[in-house]
Amino acid sequence: MSNALVAKYGEARLPRYTSYPTAPAFAAAVGPDDYALALRGAGKGEPASLYLHVPFCRSMCWYCGCHTTITKQDAPILDYLDVMSREIELVAKAAGDSIPVKNLHFGGGTPTIMKPHEFAALMKTLRTWFAFEQAASVAVEIDPRTLDSEMIVALGENGVDRASLGVQSFDPVVQKAINRIQTFNETKAAVAGLRAHGVKSTNFDLIYGLPYQTVDSCVETVQMAIELRPERFAVFGYAHVPAFKKNQRLIDEAALAGAADRNEQAEAIAEELVAAGYVRIGLDHFALPEDELAIASVGGRLHRNFQGYTTDDCETLIGLGASSIGRLASGYYQNHVAIGRYAEMVSSGVLPTAKGYLLTKEDKLRARVIERLMCDFEVDLAGLSHEAGYEEGFLLERNERLGDLIGDGVATIADGRVTVAKDSRFMVRAVASAFDAYFGALGRTHSKAA
Repeated sequence: MSNALVAKYGEARLPRYTSYPTAPAFAAAVGPDDYALALRGAGKGEPASLYLHVPFCRSMCWYCGCHTTITKQDAPILDYLDVMSREIELVAKAAGDSIPVKNLHFGGGTPTIMKPHEFAALMKTLRTWFAFEQAASVAVEIDPRTLDSEMIVALGENGVDRASLGVQSFDPVVQKAINRIQTFNETKAAVAGLRAHGVKSTNFDLIYGLPYQTVDSCVETVQMAIELRPERFAVFGYAHVPAFKKNQRLIDEAALAGAADRNEQAEAIAEELVAAGYVRIGLDHFALPEDELAIASVGGRLHRNFQGYTTDDCETLIGLGASSIGRLASGYYQNHVAIGRYAEMVSSGVLPTAKGYLLTKEDKLRARVIERLMCDFEVDLAGLSHEAGYEEGFLLERNERLGDLIGDGVATIADGRVTVAKDSRFMVRAVASAFDAYFGALGRTHSKAA
């Protein structure tokens, strides 16, 4: 990509489009009653996915943009797990039928901050209230620094078959600058233990654009990570939003790279992974050719949700825990972020929905268009519009942003199909934003495009 395009679009703050509309569009007008109505009868349809948010860590990584709380004590975690168990029951009863579950994902925070017996008890509660399919996949996000052998055994005994490990960078200078000291051997031991206890797929999270990061240090991190041969990589650009995340104020802004340098780091990481045999998937994921994510990408069956690129094709995603977001056919439903308010509502027997968004027919069309662009770098705009009952040119009317992108060579349009230029794929979020009816109108800071 030319430096001119990086300069023009790379500094733009754009959504990651893990949902459409994005979270800033959610409103408090959508509450517990709306969610209860949406859940009613959910178990009568296709299988669902579950997401459980565990918002606790032992220490704060300064780059972190997640909803999490630092605790050295176990009592807050135990209290939270009790409340979450009660929420599971509330959701299941609101649905009225035992919802079939195809996928379960534990996110955080650090889900493995739980003790092994606590994790087992939570899994038992989930299996009591939901109907897990025999081949249901269970994924857990892991901090290798705090993972012990007892927890690894518990994960295996409770059906965990996927694990996502935070790595970010192996550069000690960068690690010190983000307050996350993690050795290669800690990561290696975690991967070996997980594989020995039934985890078939491991993912490494890497980040570029961190303070003091260079192209050379990014490449060195990738080379070290490749030695462990994880099945997948997720490579994210650091989003510096200190106005929203106070912990990020501890990062030296002068040590952060500009758009051109960030893009160079991202491409260097991608080149190293592709040279090592990984398939580049979408904007920021990589997988071994035999991995189901790579197979889905080749087959046009890739999807996108709050965890990024996925093979999860469930229309229903039930979010559990403080700040979690659920997605049903009718819209999005987000729980209260504050743990105290979340616990208060659940303890009162009320679904802890804080806000949400009810989808319109047009929203659903735009969501499909954006997902296909993010997954395939092209979209049959005419075909999807016709399927949704709209005229072929509906989403092109007064679409000046798309016109600018086409004029700059970032995208092309022919026969009703919009395609992102191969050398501009890093700008796919900019193209997706051309179909976002709310873009620029919600007053929310997102991550940089490059």
